[in-house]
Amino acid sequence: MNRYLWLALLALGLLAPFAVYPVFMMKLLCFALFAAAFNLLLGYTGLLSFGHAAFFGGAAYVTGHLVKNLGLTPELGVLAGTLFAGLLGYLVGSLAIRRQGIYFAMVTLALAQIVYFLALKLPFTGGEDGLQGIPRGLLFGLIDLNRHVTVGGTPLPLALYYFIFALFCLGFGIIYRAIHSPFGQVLKAIRENEPRARSLGYKVERFKLIAFVLSSALAGMAGAMKCLVFQLASLTDVSWHTSGEVVLMTLLGGVGTVLGPAAGAFTVVTLQSQLTMVGPWITVIIGGIFVVCVLVFRRGFVGELGRLLRRSL
Repeated sequence: MNRYLWLALLALGLLAPFAVYPVFMMKLLCFALFAAAFNLLLGYTGLLSFGHAAFFGGAAYVTGHLVKNLGLTPELGVLAGTLFAGLLGYLVGSLAIRRQGIYFAMVTLALAQIVYFLALKLPFTGGEDGLQGIPRGLLFGLIDLNRHVTVGGTPLPLALYYFIFALFCLGFGIIYRAIHSPFGQVLKAIRENEPRARSLGYKVERFKLIAFVLSSALAGMAGAMKCLVFQLASLTDVSWHTSGEVVLMTLLGGVGTVLGPAAGAFTVVTLQSQLTMVGPWITVIIGGIFVVCVLVFRRGFVGELGRLLRRSL
């Protein structure tokens, strides 16, 4: 059953740009990977980070700078942004995992605000204007990501879309493999009962740090993808609002579920797209929807659906 579900989702992703606005789909893929990376930390390790925007936005700035000013090809730019986010995750995680609960969350938030300040003040970031006009370039030096293919009279950026879709599949595949490996089982044990995991001989801090670095690197990959899609890296990408959004996406979809973060990202991104005409009230509306969903779907959309399916079998 799982195999058919994954094949159906893969086919849906391959055909999506012909039915849905491709830029919307690419934004959805970026935030779905971001939420899935965050869920690896919260849902499977039990660590609530309020600073994941630092990795998402930091990688966007690094990728944008390298592609725009140093002429790196897009795949090398994404790789550099991912590695930067992983390194930053190692530095932040080394400090943060020494604390637990709300103290861990506050440490990540404080360190993320330092990254926000650096993004505002460093000369190559563009300050409040951000990095604009980031070129998409030639993939592997051969494929022009700016090229559009006309289908049914409509020009579609298929090269860029399938590059983003391939990166999403790669990142999501890494997360799926991690949580279904012995490493993932240890993370779940730490989440459920950390003292017991420690008593069994597992080096809990090491596993937490590895999970934090992996989550940070994949969040950075998502940010690097977004900067190529919108050709922009801005302060919004590193702000605490973005960290709050990814928490919202994960909770809506279902913490600790494989597809929950993607479902939550789809919900939030769609609402933001459809409710743009209401202006500042969009925050109030999404907040109200979030409250209702938390009260009605306590395990998130996918979590409640999974529970109902298990009860019916």
